Amino acid sequence: MAEQSYYETLGVARDADEQAIKSAYRNLAKKYHPDQNPGNAGAEQQFKDINEAYEVLKDKQARAAYDSLGHAAFKAHGSGGGAGMHPGAEGFAGFGGFARGGGGFSDVFSDIFDDILGGGGQTRRGAGSRRGEDLRYDLTVTLEEAFAGKKTEISVVAPVACTTCAGSGAAPGTKPVTCSACGGAGRIRATRGFFTVEQGCAQCQGRGERIETPCSQCKGAGRVRSRRNISVDIPAGIDEGTRIRLSGEGAPSASVGGNGDLYIFMSVSEHPLFQRDGANLYCQVPIPMTTAALGGELEIPALGGQRLKIKIPEGCQSGHRLRLRSKGMPVLHSRDHGDLYVEVAVETPVGLSHKQKELLNEFAKQSDTATNPRAHGFFKRVKGLFEGF
Repeated sequence: MAEQSYYETLGVARDADEQAIKSAYRNLAKKYHPDQNPGNAGAEQQFKDINEAYEVLKDKQARAAYDSLGHAAFKAHGSGGGAGMHPGAEGFAGFGGFARGGGGFSDVFSDIFDDILGGGGQTRRGAGSRRGEDLRYDLTVTLEEAFAGKKTEISVVAPVACTTCAGSGAAPGTKPVTCSACGGAGRIRATRGFFTVEQGCAQCQGRGERIETPCSQCKGAGRVRSRRNISVDIPAGIDEGTRIRLSGEGAPSASVGGNGDLYIFMSVSEHPLFQRDGANLYCQVPIPMTTAALGGELEIPALGGQRLKIKIPEGCQSGHRLRLRSKGMPVLHSRDHGDLYVEVAVETPVGLSHKQKELLNEFAKQSDTATNPRAHGFFKRVKGLFEGF
């Protein structure tokens, strides 16, 4: 019976590009991964076959040899290493790249573990010092808190080392055993015709050891999810979208690597009075018509508990903007501050009494072009426009 071609194994055409091969491999690897199909020998064999096919087709030189000679390119051409794979390599699963440096595969497999294990790609991948996964926390503060800065405590649910098995994954009184397939190395070297291939061991998923009696608490993972409180310093001037990194506060490593990091993504809630643009603040202040006409002084609140006095010039119009220097937000990690811009909105009086109406009518009679220059200029232009017609 003829061997199935590597292209058929991955379900791609012979002229498929690298991206198509990579995409097909990822989908199949996730589908047939042993963790997704426990006890399914057929799925395990399929998983080995698709990894074998990908190891060849992802490498340009190996693929060229395969296209020319087919499977024969990887059978009886090795020198000194014998035909086929190295003894003990029956667990060939393609966890690594070619020994000469084909490095794209490890990134692909990391992505696959992200999908299967729920993030990080480091829970069961590869022996050695793999750091724990990074974590994310979304935190919202008020504008006042962003102005002053604060110290707060957040509660994070994250993986921690299982206390029952001390993180080993093995039941108390037992311990992981050295993988017989790779001898504890976590990787297997294989001679394939012209090429020497090194890949992660499929039997132990590259860990170098296997757990025969899993811990009942963590089910062999070596980690459990737990809630813990972390103190966070929010610096003054923090802005929407700012990211705070807490080194070593992420998930612990499944091997001997250090912890991952915790990233806090900041949001600043809307304020009823102030709008923010960078370090500058903006607000609109309504003033009575009389204050706009006669001028005066107003007191407005500011962030940080201050009260600021602003002078309204005589004849102030709606939209007039006053600038208060250095009364805005602090500039992050600086002693500087932005500015506060106050926009005046002249309010038309409503609910007038009879007496007030009389006074306004008398005022209107006394008004002329000098008291309403903009209105006079506008209607003069309108009159000229109609006279033109």
